[in-house]
Amino acid sequence: MVGNNLPEKPANLIIIAGPTAVGKTTVAIDVAQYFDTEIISADSRQFYKGLRIGTAAPTVEQQKLVKHHLVGHLNPEDYYNVSMFENDVINILKEIFKNRKCAVLTGGSGLYIKAITDGIDELPNIDAEIRENLQAINKKEGLPALRRMLSIYDPEYAQKVDLSNPNRIIRALEVCIQTGKPYSAQLFNNKSIRDFNIICIALNISRDKLHERINRRVDQMIEQGLVDEARSFYPLRNLNSLNTVGYKELFDYFENNISFEEAVEKIKTSTRRYARRQITWFKKNNEYHWLPPDSEQVIEYISKFIH
Repeated sequence: MVGNNLPEKPANLIIIAGPTAVGKTTVAIDVAQYFDTEIISADSRQFYKGLRIGTAAPTVEQQKLVKHHLVGHLNPEDYYNVSMFENDVINILKEIFKNRKCAVLTGGSGLYIKAITDGIDELPNIDAEIRENLQAINKKEGLPALRRMLSIYDPEYAQKVDLSNPNRIIRALEVCIQTGKPYSAQLFNNKSIRDFNIICIALNISRDKLHERINRRVDQMIEQGLVDEARSFYPLRNLNSLNTVGYKELFDYFENNISFEEAVEKIKTSTRRYARRQITWFKKNNEYHWLPPDSEQVIEYISKFIH
């Protein structure tokens, strides 16, 4: 018990980030069990119900081991953005920290994690007409048109954003058009002061081993039923939540644009590219301590800060 005259130690948020397929889920569960706490997902693809196999979401068994938050809490049709995520996570942390000295935030969506570490500036409400016009452009002309627009309105953000994600691009364009200012200039201008400590860990292995893991995991997803999972969402294929690696390649296969073998190879190639972008994102932040996906090493490092 803390003495009456001693300040109570702040709680700790443990961030376990890194590229896809590196082993974040297993390490996060081991860490959460060791420190007797809960996990919050920072994987923007795992927010949606039903996308279990294609997003490598924690299994039912894994979620029984440790309580997980923000996994499968949205319908594919739901609108969700980084500001909403920040608000949800801060509220969840307040509840966790009532009884525990730490919590685990894990995932590979760098922008979402940064919203928690740095906060995000309040962005304007968007006129419905602007949103509808951009969605119409996406539907009629597709991603290339949106990318060209972003390179004009905000070339800096165009270098950072996942250019295969129309939801992210449209959100940036909405803000640019609404405010007349680049989206990148309005993000993270004033770093939020959090009332908890943040321990940043990023996991990585050699490129060859990571590529091997990615290829093996894609094969396992196919064996587990990814094709049937994707087929069940085919009627919703135009939703932003379904415009993600693993599903869009299979949608092309269903439409006879490519062969099944080509679809599987494209999933592997796109996933490897995504992993490279994730590593680049996290390496720009010097606050991350890089470790192999070894739970003992990670726990040993965290224990230096949590007593």
